[in-house]
Amino acid sequence: MFARTCEQFPTTAPHRAALARPGAPLPTGTPAGAGCVDEINAVYGTAATRTGAAAFTGWDRRTTEPSYSWLAQLTQGWTAREIRGFAAAARTENLAAPIGATQKVGTGTATGWVRYYDQQRELVNTLQKSGFDVWISSASPQPVVEVWAKGVGIDADHVIGIRNTTTRGGKFTSHLQGCGSVADGADTMITYIDGKRCWINKEIFGVRGADAEKVQPAARRQVFAAGDSDTDISFLRDATALRLVVNRNKNELMCRAYDNSDGRWIVNPMFIEPKPPKTTPYPCATTGYVGHDGTKGPVLRSDASVIPDQTDSVY
Repeated sequence: MFARTCEQFPTTAPHRAALARPGAPLPTGTPAGAGCVDEINAVYGTAATRTGAAAFTGWDRRTTEPSYSWLAQLTQGWTAREIRGFAAAARTENLAAPIGATQKVGTGTATGWVRYYDQQRELVNTLQKSGFDVWISSASPQPVVEVWAKGVGIDADHVIGIRNTTTRGGKFTSHLQGCGSVADGADTMITYIDGKRCWINKEIFGVRGADAEKVQPAARRQVFAAGDSDTDISFLRDATALRLVVNRNKNELMCRAYDNSDGRWIVNPMFIEPKPPKTTPYPCATTGYVGHDGTKGPVLRSDASVIPDQTDSVY
């Protein structure tokens, strides 16, 4: 599945040849495949190889996260149906595992369990019964999100994830679909911060071209939005009535949520293993915002005033 990774990020001389072609599984359960898995884990988790070399450069921090894009690109050679099958198997295994379980990944270990929030299911169900059109937008590969969305009662046609371009035979390429002014194959506009706004405008509200990147009139924006990460900032801000934030100690997100400048933000702790309170204030007035080029600065309100540092109070 991750053949190109082994070619791009070789570990030792015996592993410099590709271990599998795109669309074929790697021998990850063998000593030959373990080094490649370790490299994948390092690049995805730290954006660097195990030798410390930067894996990505030059990306727009408000429209893409290279590790997330790269994960979707690694599905090259497989079909959406096959990826859904992998995701479904992983979902079944990890839901069945006890809380706290780990699993072997390469030569290391990783979290080996997962749970849906019961509160999440209840919220989705209540909204749907009340007539809301509920969607999921995620910076994960489209087929994977489709599998997990089904578990909370959301159909695949109401899911927006990272979408690959495909061959005529339906196999994924290593390139991604674009949005707004970004063409297919440019690989610079995924469902991440401003890119998530673009994809929501495009897929839910039917906005085409560069206008999809802009904040829309209130009548063409979501009424309610919920999120737990900085990747959700723009689409949360676009919500016209209410914004629910689950506190995972993300700087810009928590600065905006705690500031609550328009009285429409709600903060809730994580429902499973909530994080402890942040011991220092969120650096809203100095470095809480990350610009397109990675430069850090103050978090600004819509009127350009600076949000003061915020103390963690919901955990």
